[in-house]
Amino acid sequence: MTAVFVGLPVTDLERSKAFYEAIGLTFNPRMSDHNAACFIVEEGHSFLMLMLREFFQTFTDLPIGDPAVNPSASTSIYLDTREAVDKAATDGLAAGAAEPRPAADYGFMYQRGLTDPDGNAIEFGWFDPAAADIPAVENQQA
Repeated sequence: MTAVFVGLPVTDLERSKAFYEAIGLTFNPRMSDHNAACFIVEEGHSFLMLMLREFFQTFTDLPIGDPAVNPSASTSIYLDTREAVDKAATDGLAAGAAEPRPAADYGFMYQRGLTDPDGNAIEFGWFDPAAADIPAVENQQA
């Protein structure tokens, strides 16, 4: 696989762009237009595409649900430190997110889940692969 693009339906593209910039993602104007905004999660590999609901609808014949009422997915972004998780969550809250649950601390893993202004679930996490007995990503074979 060469890249992962996660598409999220949004109602207000400018508000959503401001939110995702506030949590530390980088806007990619070359992959964006009046219908969608691309954000870099991991350079060259992982991206979020924020799409106006009407544009998102063009990718499916099924009705689009309201993620604030019936979530169907959660986007998890893992960061280098617990402090980075707390900063991203704090920045997200200041930019209009809600935090429906307290942070989860499992010792080897720490998570904070938010809902963006449209109700899309986004989670920030940190984990210690050695403590979790998970091989480091760079050591895995594709």
